Amino acid sequence: MTSSGTLTTQTSNSGEMSRTVLQCVIESDVSRNEVLREIDSLSCSPANQAKRLLAELAEAEKNASLRSGSRGLQARKALRVLDGRVAEAARLLDEPDNEISEGTAQQETREAVDLLSELQSQFEQMTPLASLTSQARNILSGLGFSPATMDAPFTTLSGGWQMRCCLAGVLLQPTALLILDEPTNFLDLLGIIWLQHHLLALIAAPNPPTVLLVSHDRSFLDTLCTSLLILRNRTLTYFAGNLSAYEADQRDQKLYLSRMKEAQDRQIAHMEKTIREGIKLGKKTGDDGKLRMAKSRQKKVDERMGMEVGKGGGRFKLNRDLQGFHLTNRASIEVPQDERPITFALPPAPTLRFPGPLISLENIAYAHPGRSTPVLQGVTLTIHPGDRVGILGLNGCGKSTLLGVLGGKVVVAGVERHARLRVGWYEQSAVEELKRIGEADPSLTALQELQTHDPALTPQDARSLLSSLGLRGSTVSDTPLSRLSGGQLVRVALAKVLWPMPHLLLLDEVTTHLDAESIGALVEALREFEGAVVVVSHDRWAVRGVVEEMDGDEGEEEGRRRVVFELVKGGLRVLEEGVWGYERRLERRLGGLLKASLGG
Repeated sequence: MTSSGTLTTQTSNSGEMSRTVLQCVIESDVSRNEVLREIDSLSCSPANQAKRLLAELAEAEKNASLRSGSRGLQARKALRVLDGRVAEAARLLDEPDNEISEGTAQQETREAVDLLSELQSQFEQMTPLASLTSQARNILSGLGFSPATMDAPFTTLSGGWQMRCCLAGVLLQPTALLILDEPTNFLDLLGIIWLQHHLLALIAAPNPPTVLLVSHDRSFLDTLCTSLLILRNRTLTYFAGNLSAYEADQRDQKLYLSRMKEAQDRQIAHMEKTIREGIKLGKKTGDDGKLRMAKSRQKKVDERMGMEVGKGGGRFKLNRDLQGFHLTNRASIEVPQDERPITFALPPAPTLRFPGPLISLENIAYAHPGRSTPVLQGVTLTIHPGDRVGILGLNGCGKSTLLGVLGGKVVVAGVERHARLRVGWYEQSAVEELKRIGEADPSLTALQELQTHDPALTPQDARSLLSSLGLRGSTVSDTPLSRLSGGQLVRVALAKVLWPMPHLLLLDEVTTHLDAESIGALVEALREFEGAVVVVSHDRWAVRGVVEEMDGDEGEEEGRRRVVFELVKGGLRVLEEGVWGYERRLERRLGGLLKASLGG
């Protein structure tokens, strides 16, 4: 059964406001609700049945307006038939009861009974409410909801948790086409891994749905996707494979075409030389054979050079792939340009006048105001120049609080800093803060916001800094902040963080609003950054790229430490196996929850 799920956050009465999270998820099953609504309408008054007909009429009008061709013709025919049924129903509603014939009443009763029987049969084949409730609880648990939160009113949730509730409602429904747009947003790594395995199990089940997925999480995409639709230059390109396979194929294709073009250019240069020599010698000696040979070679250069393999993969003498009029018999060799025009160029970190660690935490502890349980307890951490540190952990474990301590916003005892230390801190709420600033002043631009951040920054330096992060031209000076995309606002926030140039970068979920290409460019820039970097992210690929050594490294730089920590129960623990080991441990922790969420 095909269905789609929506979950509104608006409340129109006290009943809506008192709905629990669990009730919202269960009630988001569109197909189940539709059957129940039709059963209810058949069991009620003729006026309710008329409302059902009007709803069908509205759907038919929508189909008729959107479809074209043969499908549009069928939709318009169905609309005319339904128009007649609605007109007849309206006539019967206006007709006095004593004027309805006995035969008409019996026929309508039989039709209603037959339809009601069919709907009840459909309802009986659906998942029982008890099983549906159990599946909903397991899905919510996999997405990070506690039992108490499941029974809390939906309106008490924050925006991020409401989005998780919407995701749970969509995953609960039986569907033929499942469309997920950035489903990993607002999820911690445990939730991402659970969703990843849930979708894998869903795809492997009998009668699997087609999953159309939009995401910037490369590890998530590589694990799930078997084919890609690449939208570039307003053109869709199909590729059978995941994102890593596509990038490898593009590199191989570029290398293959480059070598083919170089070889063919050398061949053409040699043939043109022999043609010139043949013509010269033929004219000098009067040898018509040499002239004919030169003409034949010139024809080959003009018509037979280009791609040696057709679109079907076979070699050819004449190109049958070209349509219409063309000057050559083969398509020209076109070497694709680099497909990552996005670049991040971070300014060099300033040097320190005397050596020593940038910052040291010695057995620190911190509890939020009004709470007795500390969120940080016994944390010891030392960061040296050039270090790469990754911090992983579940939502609410205190990662942002720890960055607040490192950034100086949260003041605790046991912290020592280098006397000349400058810290650049990208906060998790940086984009939302810029959106609020933009809404408060609709005319404010990125250039003006950067100069407001530091009045000593000249317009030329501000433009140069924003340009190094991929924000150029009129977008900087003419487009208001309120009209910039999430990825563009990330660049503005990074520019504010990078001025003045810091010795230590603290990055808290910096990849949230960036696309895959931008994340790749940022990771490359951070790997080349001379200062120290502490990164907090649920993006496994980004953490591995910034902190851990990746394929192609020539070796670890002298004095640069690479370490990944897990923040758990208020303390830091070194992950000896890095991100990969942490991921495997979370998968084992999920246990039977994945099977339970699918009703198995």
